[in-house]
Amino acid sequence: MYIKMTDQEGKTNPLKEKLFANVQLDGAKDISPATNAEINRAKEKAMAISRTTVTTPSPSIVRKRKYFSDDTSKVPAAKKLYYNPTAEELTEEQIKVLNAVLGGKNVFFTGSAGTGKSFLLKKIISALPPDVTMATASTGVAACHIGGITLHQFAGIGLGTGTEERCFQLASRPSVISMWRKTKHLVIDEISMVDGEFFDKIEAVARHVRRTERPFGGIQLILCGDFFQLPPVSKINDRAKFCFQSEAWPRCIHFNFELQTVHRQKDEAFVKVLNSIRIGRVTDDIVNTLKETAKQHIESNGVLATRLCTHVKEADEINEFQLNELKGETKVYTALDSDSSMTHMLDQQLPIPGKLVLKVGAQVMLLKNININSGLVNGARGVVIDFKNDIPIIQLRSGAHYKANMEKWTIKTSSGALVHRKQIPLKLAWAFSIHKSQGLTLDCVEMCLSRVFDAGQSYVALSRAQSLQSLRVLDFNSQQVWANTTVLEFYKKFRRNLQEIEIIPLGKKNKIKLETNKR
Repeated sequence: MYIKMTDQEGKTNPLKEKLFANVQLDGAKDISPATNAEINRAKEKAMAISRTTVTTPSPSIVRKRKYFSDDTSKVPAAKKLYYNPTAEELTEEQIKVLNAVLGGKNVFFTGSAGTGKSFLLKKIISALPPDVTMATASTGVAACHIGGITLHQFAGIGLGTGTEERCFQLASRPSVISMWRKTKHLVIDEISMVDGEFFDKIEAVARHVRRTERPFGGIQLILCGDFFQLPPVSKINDRAKFCFQSEAWPRCIHFNFELQTVHRQKDEAFVKVLNSIRIGRVTDDIVNTLKETAKQHIESNGVLATRLCTHVKEADEINEFQLNELKGETKVYTALDSDSSMTHMLDQQLPIPGKLVLKVGAQVMLLKNININSGLVNGARGVVIDFKNDIPIIQLRSGAHYKANMEKWTIKTSSGALVHRKQIPLKLAWAFSIHKSQGLTLDCVEMCLSRVFDAGQSYVALSRAQSLQSLRVLDFNSQQVWANTTVLEFYKKFRRNLQEIEIIPLGKKNKIKLETNKR
C-alpha cells in the first residue's frame, strides 16, 4: 500500500486521491501487487531519507558558512583526509595483509622479488592516518620509494653502537622523543637489511621513551622485506644477525604473510628459475638456461645492456670511463635543492645524482615513473641522441623518444619537514651496482656474477631482469648461487606456521560442514 501511494511523486495518483477522499477501495482493482520497478524506486527514496540524519545531513539541509571578511587567513583550514585504497586495486593475498594492518595487528609480510611488496606497502601507508604513521626503511633509496625516512633517522640513536643507557639518552632529546611518542604505526621496509642488535636497541628505546613495557612501546609494527635478498651489515662486528634472530622479534611480530604472485616477470619458466635460485637450488637445467643467455643480442635502438656489478666503485669507474670515451660537447646538470644544508642527506637518500654529466651517446636510465603506459618507468633504458635548448632527448629501447625535463623528488626529514630536489631524472647506465638496483625492473641487463660475496646477491641481480629475453649472464656457474642456511630454516618454520594458521581458524559453519561430511 505504501509503495503504491508513494510511487510517481509529483504525478496524479488515483489510489492516493481515493484514500484522502474516504472512498471505499476495490482490493482487486485498486491495490494491484507492487511491481519490481516500484519497489526499487521506493528503496532509493528510503535510502535518501536515511542519509538525512543529525550527524550527516543531506546536501539540501547543509547551510553554507559565509565569511564577510577579506582576510582569508581567518578561514579555517580544510581537514586533512587520508586515502583508503579500494580492494579492486589489490590482489586477494594483498587484501589479507591490508585487512590485518587495518585491524591493528603487528604484521610482517614477505615475498620474492617482484611480488608487489612495495606497491602494497604504499597502499598500507596511504590507508593509515598520516599524522601518527611513520614510514621508514633500512636504506635511503628504499625510504624515498615509500615517501619516508631511514629507520636510523627516525630512531634518533645514531648507529646504535652505544650502550642501552646511551641510546636512551639520545632518544630522550625533545625532537626525538616527541616523534617516538606521537607514532602509533611504524612501517619498516627492507627489514632484511636491519641488523638484529639494532632492532633490539630501538625496541628497548620505544618502551623506555613511551613509558610502557608493551612490546615496542605499544606501537603497531608493519614490517616488509625478503630475507633471501641482501643481508644486514653490522655496525658493531662482522657477523650481523638477522632481525628475526633478535630477542624482540617473537614478542613483537604475531602475524606473518607471504605474497606469492609475481608481477614483474610474466614468463612462468623464468619465475621458476628465480624461485629456485632464491633458495640456493641450482639444477642442470637452470645452469643451461642461464648459460644460453650469454649468446643473446639484447641491444636495440642504440641502447646497450646495463652491466650489474657487485661493487659500487666498479660501476662508477665503468660509467666514468665510457663517458670520457665519447666525443662531443659535455652538458652538466646541477640539481636544485630546496635547502642547501640538506644536500648531503639528499645525495644519500635519493637515487638521483646532485651532478649529472651527459654527452650525446651516453647510456642512461630513467629514475622516475613518468608515464607507465608509454614505458617511461623507473629503470627504463635509453641513450642520449640530442640536446634541444639544453634539454636531453632520449631514445628508449622501444625506439620512442623522450624529452627529459626536470622532475621533482621530495623526502621527509626526521623533524617531519619536506625537502625537495629538482633534477633531470636520469643516471649513467653503462653499469649499476647490485645494491643500488634493488627495487628496479631493468629491460636490458647483463651481469657477471664471479665476484658475488653475499648470499642472495646473485638472486637480487637476476631478479632485476624483466624477462629471460632481456637478460645476458656471462660465465655462469652454480657456485655463484647460495642461500643463507639460517634464512632457509627461518622460512621453513615460517611456512609451517602459515599452514597451521590457515588450518586452525575454522568458523562455526565450516566446523559443522566438516562434522557433517565425516558422518
